Amino acid sequence: MIEDCTAIVMAGGDSRRMGQDKADLVFDGETLLRRAIATMQAIFPKVIVSVRQVRAGVDVPQVCDELPASGPLAGLIAGLAQAGTSWIFAAACDMPFVTETVILRLAAYRNGHQAVVPLVGGYPQPLAAFYAASALGAMRAGFAQGDRSLRDMLQRLEVRYVSEAELRDCDPQLRSFIDLDTPQDVAQALNQDCSLDVSLGTTEHPPL
Repeated sequence: MIEDCTAIVMAGGDSRRMGQDKADLVFDGETLLRRAIATMQAIFPKVIVSVRQVRAGVDVPQVCDELPASGPLAGLIAGLAQAGTSWIFAAACDMPFVTETVILRLAAYRNGHQAVVPLVGGYPQPLAAFYAASALGAMRAGFAQGDRSLRDMLQRLEVRYVSEAELRDCDPQLRSFIDLDTPQDVAQALNQDCSLDVSLGTTEHPPL
């Protein structure tokens, strides 16, 4: 357990490219949201789900965006404000392969920084990253000034970027950073692992 940290499972997106609520997509026998919660509960003593509006059937605390329809940064700010721990780990609910080993590796780089962010394919992965409580003020200031991009937000923080080379010994194919944004992404994930089962059925919740 990483005792000084709360996991924030991000489940407030709009899922436009998927065509249905990604959080309720059944992947390998359970929804992406439940899969993410279970993964985080094995690593962190406290798990919160960041949502636009409260979801039924979720058995962990939920936090709604401080301002509605304001994107993932709003959800991250709301989660960090409610966490009550020195750190949070932001976990997108549509990244079903993230592993405890990778998260522990990222956690090892926190000292002296406000954020620890993987850099994969040349791009930061801000929704598979650690953020210190001390970053909240800078996040809110940027948000108030109209900077709503996660990547712009990172420019305001003291960030430790973690390279692919630093991650490949614990995740050689970097599968932890595969995200399922479209039905094509789901099909590709299935092709890579034929043991998986995915159901693209209808959902009871409004789109993310």
